Amino acid sequence: MKRRIYSAEHDAFRETVRTFLTKEVLPHYEQWEKDGVVTRDAWLAAGRQGLLGLAVPEEYGGGGTTDFRYSAVLAEEFTRAGTPGFAVGLHNDIIGPYLTGLATDEQKRRWLPGFCTGETITAIAMTEPGAGSDLQGIRTTAEDRGDHWLLNGSKTFISNGILADLVIVVARTTPEGGAHGLSLLVVERGMEGFDRGRNLDKIGQKSQDTAELFFHDVRVPKENLLGELNGAFVHLMTNLAQERMAIAVAGIAGAEHLLEITTAYVKEREAFGRPLAKLQHIRFEIAELATECAVTRTFIDRCITDHSDGELDAVHASMAKWWATELQKRVADRCLQLHGGYGYMAEYPVARAFTDGRIQTIYGGTTEIMKEIIGRSLLDQPSRKA
Repeated sequence: MKRRIYSAEHDAFRETVRTFLTKEVLPHYEQWEKDGVVTRDAWLAAGRQGLLGLAVPEEYGGGGTTDFRYSAVLAEEFTRAGTPGFAVGLHNDIIGPYLTGLATDEQKRRWLPGFCTGETITAIAMTEPGAGSDLQGIRTTAEDRGDHWLLNGSKTFISNGILADLVIVVARTTPEGGAHGLSLLVVERGMEGFDRGRNLDKIGQKSQDTAELFFHDVRVPKENLLGELNGAFVHLMTNLAQERMAIAVAGIAGAEHLLEITTAYVKEREAFGRPLAKLQHIRFEIAELATECAVTRTFIDRCITDHSDGELDAVHASMAKWWATELQKRVADRCLQLHGGYGYMAEYPVARAFTDGRIQTIYGGTTEIMKEIIGRSLLDQPSRKA
């Protein structure tokens, strides 16, 4: 089915992204995977190409557009290229809204120009060794010391953790209050007491530097409070819909790409004297996967449009996130099976997609958390009488 959500401007941007991937990413990606980190030069190249800060106002060097479809194009093309380790989407779609929506004018002048050029690489630090999706379990503390906050604690599984020059840290700023006693503090590279642990060894997305972060008596200036004091819970909930949509977009794009390469493979690969595509079981498998992808694509495209129009709610973002990523996982497993032994070989794209995509149902809120959000919205409301 022909997609109807993109204009000629989006198509032109897609060509720009593909050219960037061909010239600046694909020739180096294998080395980045071995090194466990993308080079800073690649981030600077993305900045020069205008791929960073799409939604940042032009006065700070950004693209000045709130049209989420441009971000969707980026997510689709990076996924199709098999380069999810270059976390442009994290920078633009997850961290960007905190800076554009919550930062003061002075903070914007300090941080946003570098954000757009690639000189300032960003991360957000929520997850702790003992607290994943449960914000109430956060133990990192920030004590008010008059002209600064004294930050202590640790975070784990932080994407861009090694490279990050600016980290938005979720910390407890009141001794009580559960999830409502949290604030966002911006920690910058070079602050005394801010240390990075090891670059974590993951099963996929090896080039995405994912690290442990440690804060020991870090003096964070008062002017680095982002948003409202004790307002982090509301800030986080406000921005999670876009984060989940970005993951969902990558999910369906990944599933569709796997279907494409597997369809080509079964047409060429022979068994019992004829192509695999001639076997009824294979045709049924491809038919099922194609149908699931087509139905999911229709829903995701509607969500992209709604989000671009400012109309997407948390429930539908959660639906999109869990469904698209579970589909991606299911398609990856079935496509690897259709490749047979070759699917288990690391040089085949399906093998890397299998491991790279596995995190999709976990980060940004697990499938189980998504279902809980949806279920609460449907079942915790008072019943309406006919």
